[in-house]
Amino acid sequence: MADAPEGGIDVEALENEGDIAADYIEGLLDIADFDGDIDMDVEGDRAMVSVVGATLDELIGQEGEVLEALQELTRLAVHRATGERSRLMLDIGGYRDGRRKVLFQIGAEAATKVKEAGEVHPLEPMTPFERKVVHDAVAAAGLRSESEGEEPNRYVVVHPAD
Repeated sequence: MADAPEGGIDVEALENEGDIAADYIEGLLDIADFDGDIDMDVEGDRAMVSVVGATLDELIGQEGEVLEALQELTRLAVHRATGERSRLMLDIGGYRDGRRKVLFQIGAEAATKVKEAGEVHPLEPMTPFERKVVHDAVAAAGLRSESEGEEPNRYVVVHPAD
């Protein structure tokens, strides 16, 4: 976001991303004949769009696969409209929120294991969203983690304190 205020976040641009994304998702819901309300917010340095109020398991898919694909399509729609790369986060039915809690616990438990054993501990492959949450949990525990491997098999490795 080239127009961001110096040292700050361009909230207006992020709100615009949210509006574009909400319109795009609304159109998809209409085409697919799904019900759901759309909430928009700005969290940190990214727009957040959530579809709530209905059972939308088909839009989440197994392990969030459909949700990830919809998020990428929505980011492309925002990019096409703004010319800027979007870091927009899409959530459906609170899936990401619930998943965030589980992943934070996984990261905390991995950090505990590494502290006790003093050895590097690799985790299972995860999506970028999942890895970010685990990295945050490991950092909160005072340890260091890195992502390794290639998509779609990229995973987090937790390292003991130096």
